Parts: sequence; C-alpha cells; structure tokens
Amino acid sequence: MMIFTSIYGVVDGLFVSNFVGNTAFASINLVMPFIMILGGMGFMIGSGGTALVAKTLGEGDRERANKYFSMLVQFTVIFGLLLTVVGIVFMRPISYFLGATEGMIEDCVIYGRIVIGFTTAFMLQNIFQSFFIAAEKPKLGLYATIGAGVTNMVLDALFIAVFKWGVAGAALATGVSQCVGGVFPLVYFIKENSSLLRLKFTAVRFKPIFNACINGSSELMNNVSSSIVSMLFNFQLMEYIGENGVSAYGVLMYVQFIFIAIFIGYSIGISPIVGYNYGAEATGELKNILKKSVIFMSTSGVVLTVLAMILSGPMAAIFVGYNKELYELTQRAFMIFAPSFLFAGFNILVSGFFTSLNNGAISAAVAFFRTLVFQSASIIILPTIIGEDGIWLSMIVAEIFAFVISLLFLVAKRKKYRYY
Repeated sequence: MMIFTSIYGVVDGLFVSNFVGNTAFASINLVMPFIMILGGMGFMIGSGGTALVAKTLGEGDRERANKYFSMLVQFTVIFGLLLTVVGIVFMRPISYFLGATEGMIEDCVIYGRIVIGFTTAFMLQNIFQSFFIAAEKPKLGLYATIGAGVTNMVLDALFIAVFKWGVAGAALATGVSQCVGGVFPLVYFIKENSSLLRLKFTAVRFKPIFNACINGSSELMNNVSSSIVSMLFNFQLMEYIGENGVSAYGVLMYVQFIFIAIFIGYSIGISPIVGYNYGAEATGELKNILKKSVIFMSTSGVVLTVLAMILSGPMAAIFVGYNKELYELTQRAFMIFAPSFLFAGFNILVSGFFTSLNNGAISAAVAFFRTLVFQSASIIILPTIIGEDGIWLSMIVAEIFAFVISLLFLVAKRKKYRYY
C-alpha cells in the first residue's frame, strides 16, 4: 500500500516537471511539506488507533475495539474538515513563509488550496491503510490504494498532458484519487462486512482518542519533522544553489518516498501483529517478529542503497533530463544521499515497534531525535562547513546519530517488554 501511494505521489511531480516546467515543479515541492503536515494527522490517528484497536482485539474484547475504531474515524472526519478550512484560508501567507518568490506564488497557492480541499479524504485514506490490516483485510487495503493510484495517474495524464491545466490539474488529480482511497474503505466498513471491524455511530469519548493520538504522535512527529526539515532544505537550497536546488531536492524526495515506503509499509504492516501479541502476552512471537524485522530492514537498506546509486542517472533523466545543469546536480545529489538508506529502515522500525507496544513516548522520542533534532542540525551546520555538498550529506549524518539512539532505546526496554 505504501509503495503504491508513493508511486502515484511521484507521478504528479513527473508530469508537472516535464509538461509544465521547472518553476511549477519547484512550486509544488515548496508547499508540499505543509500539505504533508495536514495529511500526517491521519497517520497519527491511524497508527496510534490501530495499536489501540489491535491490543483490544488481542485482549478478546471485539465490541470495545469496534467502538474505538468508530470513534477514531468520526474524529478524523471532523478534524479533517477543520484543517481544510484553516489550510485554504492561510495558503498564501504560508507559501510566502516557505520561501515562494513572486514567480512561484500563484502556482503554490493554486496547487495548495486544491489539494488541501481534499484533506479529509487524504486523512481517511491514511488511517484506513492501517485499519485494513487490523481488520484482517490487507488485500482490500491494497486494492483501494491501487485504485487510487491508477486514478491519479490517468487523471494526471488527462488534466496535465491533454487538457493543459497545469498545477491545478495535478492538484485535482491528486484530490480525486484521495477520494477513491478514502471513501471506498469508509463505505466498506459502514456496511455489513466479513472483517473484524465495522463502523457504527457511537458517542465520541475524549480519553481513547487522546491516548491513540499520543501513541501515534511519533508518526505525526515524523511527518511534521520531515516537513520542517524539507522547509529547511528548501531555505538552504535557495540560498546556496537557487531554484534548481529545490527542483533537485524534489526529485530526491520523490524517489525517497518510494524507497522509504518499503520501510514504513513494513512497519505499518507488522504493527497490528505486534499490538495483538502484546495484548495477548505472547512474548515468544514478539521476539520472533523483532528478529525477522531487523534482518529484513538491514538487508533492504543495503539493497536500496545500491539501487539508488545505480539508478541515480536514469531517475534524474526521467524528471529533469531536459536541463543538463539540473540533471548533473540531481545525479550528484543522489550519489551523496544514497547511503542514508542503510540506517533509515532500522530507525523507522524501532519507532513503529514502540508505537505498536503502545509506548508513544519512546516512539515519539526516536522520531523527534531522528528528524527534528539530528536532521535539522545537520542541514543547518554542514553547509557552513563543506558548502552545498553538506546539504545532501546531512541526511546520512542524521540517520547515523538516530541509529545510535534507536539502538539504546531498544536495549533499555528489552526486559520490560521481553522481546529480546
């Protein structure tokens, strides 16, 4: 699910870059961090809520699990509508704050307002990706995501390449696809179904929603921190390189979305299993899951690092091959940036693992140090020492420091949760 979500997210950038131009491409990359913060609220509710629901199922209380599930979905709809209004109203000043030039501002505002208009659907899509797994219907989740992805790709081609609607077409294609990914699961869970979960109207109670949000705060922290780091990247790139730097970073982020999606998707996939076995006090299974997960993340990190280096040229050519200078800048950035995948998987696993154990504090701490502290510090300090290469190198340095923190937390809590 996460891989397909990442791929169809990349399609927007691919079409805009090749059919609308470099300035438009830089514009959507500039406002994307803010859009992802809003959508990240869905990841927070989904990850924290899934851990709570899965733990409750593991304890054998299916009725209470369904009440929690219904509360969380209702809260998501209300919260999503509120964020939509706020985002649309403040899109222009936020675009200026993010560094938009006069040549970029209109594209930023048009793209941002249209995409934010679908925030509720985006948040629902994010939470249902997790809840489909807890409901023992992961294939339906995959089908919904594929449907959303195909919708986005087809509409991108139609709205951008055929109708020439520019960034507005890209935004509309994204929004409609999010409706497919968010509304289909909503209808499925409202109707009678064969899964473990079903939506029914229930009184919204603050405590379980608060607990779920606190537990899922690491995912929100990841999202918010990543968005803040993206803003810092854009600020530094505009200062050291200019518009081309923002475009090159945009290409890196699109490819990183796909690669990191493997790590994030795996963590989301095992979350209900970890939560269920934790609730059932099956410590043997927790040990088994953790051991295999570390092996998987380590192996994947090596493979993805090698792939990123091999594909640096072709991927740069697909996005910005029309500009020789931009192509060379992007390829070089790829080669420097690639080794960060060696450590990223383990760090994401540890954060997600503690979320599944309903320990939001440690999960949030790992996410906070990994993104907001280490990445922010690296992107600010390194360029002042070694110049523009320090911008691309900052991610590797941050992941290495985060690896040490993640390992320390994992070792420190092994006796409490008995997973090692």
